[in-house]
Amino acid sequence: MRKRVYLWIMAFAALFLLYGCDNQTKQEQASQDAKNQKQTIVVGLDDDFPPMGFRDQNNELVGFDIDLAREAAKRANLIVEFKPIDWSAKEAELNSGRVDALWNGLTITDYRKENILFSSPYMINHQIIVVRSDSNIHTKADLAGKVIGLQNGSSALDAVNADPIHSSFAELNQYADNVTALLDLANQRLDAVVVDGVVGHYYVAKKPDEYTVLKDNFGQEQYGVGFKKGNVVLQKAIQKALDSMINDGTAAQISQKWFGTDVTK
Repeated sequence: MRKRVYLWIMAFAALFLLYGCDNQTKQEQASQDAKNQKQTIVVGLDDDFPPMGFRDQNNELVGFDIDLAREAAKRANLIVEFKPIDWSAKEAELNSGRVDALWNGLTITDYRKENILFSSPYMINHQIIVVRSDSNIHTKADLAGKVIGLQNGSSALDAVNADPIHSSFAELNQYADNVTALLDLANQRLDAVVVDGVVGHYYVAKKPDEYTVLKDNFGQEQYGVGFKKGNVVLQKAIQKALDSMINDGTAAQISQKWFGTDVTK
């Protein structure tokens, strides 16, 4: 009788240990699955900002920053989703949590640093002056008394307002996007457009007989990825991925694809 009771006790003990081990294994697997689950980040952008981010003939989002963001997200074990936003409201979109990052030719400025956590600069750019090929404007000083256009909420606006010459303009017109401003320039509703160099050179290269870029500009600037203040974990993950892309030449390859040269920093 005692032997039978002993055997039952041993059987129950074995079952208990087996259940416990199986339960622990399931918990460990669930924990590992949670670790392996990729987080999705939403990147806000202006989808009419070639060659940084824009829609191709198939309405697909393409561009230099699009390629950079996809590769960086892959290296950081993240899934990236792109969300076109009103660029003039980009800080509100970021701070509200509707987007996790701003990645679309975002200029690093002291003013923006107050509200945005930036990555290290990955590209140097200039705010260039585009005029018609038949224009009598040859220098920045010639802009006095002229009608100037630029994108609302862009760093071009900050650069122009920081230069004393802006007070001599006849008008300063702001547009929802650079494409519309350049169309108004071509149609003689503007005398000049101040625009990010990457965008301006992209369009001028398409229509060299129509547009000219002046040697003068409104200063140098640096591009960075913007994150919500305090989101250090995401900023560090993307920064690590960007650094590895620059170090192994991947960023240079993407740059060659879009610019024919390495513009990365």
